[in-house]
Amino acid sequence: MSKLRVVHYLNQFFGQIGGEDKADTAPLKKDGVVGPGMALNGAFKGEAEIVGTVICGDSHFAENMDADLSQIIGFIKEYKPDLVVAGPAFNAGRYGTACGAVAEAVQAQLGIPAVTGMYVENPGTDMYKKAVYIVSTPDSAVGMRDAVPKMAALALKLAKNQSVTPEEDHYISRGIRKNFFAEEIGARRAVDMLVAKLAGKPFTTELPMPAFDRVPPNPAIKDITKATIALVTSGGIVPKGNPDHIESSSASKYGKYSLAGVTDLTAETHATAHGGYDPVYANEDADRVLPVDVMRDLEKEGKIGKLHEFWYATVGNGTAVASAAKFGRSIAEDLKAAGVHAVIVTST
Repeated sequence: MSKLRVVHYLNQFFGQIGGEDKADTAPLKKDGVVGPGMALNGAFKGEAEIVGTVICGDSHFAENMDADLSQIIGFIKEYKPDLVVAGPAFNAGRYGTACGAVAEAVQAQLGIPAVTGMYVENPGTDMYKKAVYIVSTPDSAVGMRDAVPKMAALALKLAKNQSVTPEEDHYISRGIRKNFFAEEIGARRAVDMLVAKLAGKPFTTELPMPAFDRVPPNPAIKDITKATIALVTSGGIVPKGNPDHIESSSASKYGKYSLAGVTDLTAETHATAHGGYDPVYANEDADRVLPVDVMRDLEKEGKIGKLHEFWYATVGNGTAVASAAKFGRSIAEDLKAAGVHAVIVTST
């Protein structure tokens, strides 16, 4: 029996081209195995082999998604594969988004199975878990040894058209409900779960609920006319030219910019770096997203103490939850050290 033909999709880092400085690399293909493909090949245990590797820079894909996806699918098709494996992407947001998009397109356009791997909080997970099989991985490449065998095993089962489950095959639940006949009616099962819960015994819910952070609000400001107010935005408003090169999707950083002497954001001085909404109106007048003009009016009228001398900006589009939390902690520490009393956070 001949081996299954596999194409592996990687970003510029795992494709051994370079780091963030090479994130603008356009799609390219290489015959055979590259980087982590060696471990993946071994995990197939002779049942499949990687015949080609397709590589694309994270930033290039994020900024040219439609064109890059078309070219990537073209490269993959040339190898006539039986299945495609993308990643794993761990908690890298742009990489995860690319892996999910490639896997989805492979299934839809080529009609063959595709598997990827991501950390549960990777933005690509929520975007693509219903469309593709995503093996749950740790949040960093330290978990490569754990992730690759699970991805290989799932890929082989899908290629053989075998049934799979999240529990046995380690992929993130896709949230797809299927009708089936149970031995007991729902009311009985619900009561049994309740009794087990009240007795402190283990049970498995049939409808897992999402977990949300609970953040208690701070007390109201006693006298806002003496307060220093800061502006923070995930709407991507930056000085013209985007000096910190904040990514239009799956941002890996935020920027801190001076408001000294600035009373109005104009089309000549400011713009948005965000790639998730129509930028026309924000670029015409960035105050529509970051209301510096209104804050200056409030400051002049004595309705607030003063506007903080810096604003902070990033892009929320596809940005990993873990990255956003890290940005938030860093910005909060900076604002607290500066004696800021309150923050207005604007989005898109």
